[in-house]
Amino acid sequence: MLKITLPDGSVREVAPGTTPADIAAAIGPGLAKAAIAARVDGELRDIGRPLEQDAQLALVTAKDEADALELARHDFAHVLAEAVQALFPGTQITFGPATEDGFYYDFAPKDRPFTEEDLPAIEAEMRRIIAEDKPLKREVIDRDTLIAQWEAAGETFKAQWAAELPQGEELTVYHSGAPGSDGSWYDMCRGPHLASTGKLDPQAFKLTRVSGAYWRGDQKNAMLSRIYGTGWLNKKQLNAHLTRLEEAAKRDHRKLGAEMDLFHLQQEAHGSVFWHPKGYLIWRELEAYMRRAIDAAGYREVKTPQVLDARQWEQSGHWGKYRENMFVIPDEVPNVADEGPLVSDDADWMALKPMNCPAHVLIFRQGIKSYRDLPLRFYENGCCHRNEPHGALHGLMRVRQFTQDDAHIFCREDQIVEEVRAFCSLADRIYKDFGFRYSIKLALRPEKRFGSEDMWDKAENELRDAVVAAGLATEDYGWEELPGEGAFYAPKLEWHLTDAIGRTWQVGTLQSDRVLPERLDAAYIGEDGERHRPVMLHRAIFGSYERFIGILIEHYAGKFPLWLAPVQAVVATIVSDADDYARATVDRLRAAGIRAELDTRNEKINYKVREHSLAKVPNLLVVGRREADEGTVALRELGKEGQNVLSLDEVIARLEKEALAPDMQ
Repeated sequence: MLKITLPDGSVREVAPGTTPADIAAAIGPGLAKAAIAARVDGELRDIGRPLEQDAQLALVTAKDEADALELARHDFAHVLAEAVQALFPGTQITFGPATEDGFYYDFAPKDRPFTEEDLPAIEAEMRRIIAEDKPLKREVIDRDTLIAQWEAAGETFKAQWAAELPQGEELTVYHSGAPGSDGSWYDMCRGPHLASTGKLDPQAFKLTRVSGAYWRGDQKNAMLSRIYGTGWLNKKQLNAHLTRLEEAAKRDHRKLGAEMDLFHLQQEAHGSVFWHPKGYLIWRELEAYMRRAIDAAGYREVKTPQVLDARQWEQSGHWGKYRENMFVIPDEVPNVADEGPLVSDDADWMALKPMNCPAHVLIFRQGIKSYRDLPLRFYENGCCHRNEPHGALHGLMRVRQFTQDDAHIFCREDQIVEEVRAFCSLADRIYKDFGFRYSIKLALRPEKRFGSEDMWDKAENELRDAVVAAGLATEDYGWEELPGEGAFYAPKLEWHLTDAIGRTWQVGTLQSDRVLPERLDAAYIGEDGERHRPVMLHRAIFGSYERFIGILIEHYAGKFPLWLAPVQAVVATIVSDADDYARATVDRLRAAGIRAELDTRNEKINYKVREHSLAKVPNLLVVGRREADEGTVALRELGKEGQNVLSLDEVIARLEKEALAPDMQ
């Protein structure tokens, strides 16, 4: 008999071959109906997969939403593939994973690429398959048998993938319907899955778009058709998601950036931003805000070179771990004399910096440092370049050239917890100034890493202790540990911001690093007169100015708080008789430090109001003959109905106060 321990500590003895579904049924009919999967010794498994040995068992229901969504989305992907092959015979299948909010599947169509016009028919076929309530059965299968089956079916992509999986790895397929029966279908998959297609809600998914994708992500391989979908547990969740997508489309920073004349991107500079005057005003305000914050926190601002010798990157470890993301430059005058190679084989190599950390170590190494000098906090608005693939670029959110609000704190072992705690408090104040809620996570050691296990134990514990000391290791702050997600040289704290429509963005980081000071020979003289290694804390709050501005545009939907608005007020005339008064009003606003513009065009006032509202101007000051005679303005505030007639002095006093950054109010 097997001993199965349940979450409440009770133990049930069952015969080998008993399934979690059997145990759920023995507990009660309600649980038997609700259970959709099981965690066996922590591993998520099918509800009908037999138990082989003593184990810890937790039954999964729809209330375990993360697991339930993962299962449902995986099932939707399989149903999608089955539907496509039913409608388009000869189509080959490849991969179909669950994603953050849905699923996709890559296909090799027989005749033509799929288009969005195909999606309604595919959705209808998916609903038919779901309505059939076909059982989803797992089968362990011999490698050679599976490869032969794929090849016989003309599934060359699946056959190739099966042949490349490690020898000795257990191969499994999942059958939709009884194996060999009419209408049965199967796919190679590790699972797990729900018990049957009927466990899916047929009204809880929607196919969203079609795109091209290369087999295994390599542009040298065959082009496939990728069909995306979003999948949920019920129609209510789907509708809420579609509403969020609609709202997100309205807030798209690329759309608003063009409408508000903030920036643009073009092919002549892939992944680099052309900032327009209004967009760069936002940048400058953020830069000034951050400088005030870091000056008050005891940082010293530095500036380091854009290009460093490859030998420096080899020594730091980036050349071996990060080279595919670096722009490499020959340290040689290019050949212009003939048609020969531009660069000889003898050229030395340099690289545009993808990060600032090694350069900050080189500053630290200048001169002898004493234990009394620590902590040293070096800050840089550092411009970096990373060679991101063209297909991965996305507006301001994923670029090749970006500027980090980057800093490195060199400190003694006994200073680490206090420095991290202080940074947590600084980040907390800054994020709240922008109206963000956030959660904080600890990303632990990855599989590929530098350093000893003792070093990683120590670094991870120091970050935990500091977050506890800052009072942030609580459910209110979403405290969570993320195994395997640290950097190759250090564990890291991550700040995940929640925006106005509930999306999360990973922005701030702090990493506790003992590797780089060792590799680059950073040292200070301790109280004992001996050389010691400092600990290097890598930290950022915005992450990058580009991405943070993109997040702010979408968070505020372009309606920036007054201190960040590129144009804080427009003075618009109703009649030309008020033009002189309007000019004088703009002069007074500008003298008070308000970013104001003048609109004396020969257009109707309703047209001007509509145009400036679309441009997200926070304050429109409308003036006509009466306002000119009385020294007043009709103030229309963005997002509010109607207008208020106020004295110009009163409006200026109000705007002066509102236009101050949060840290200056």
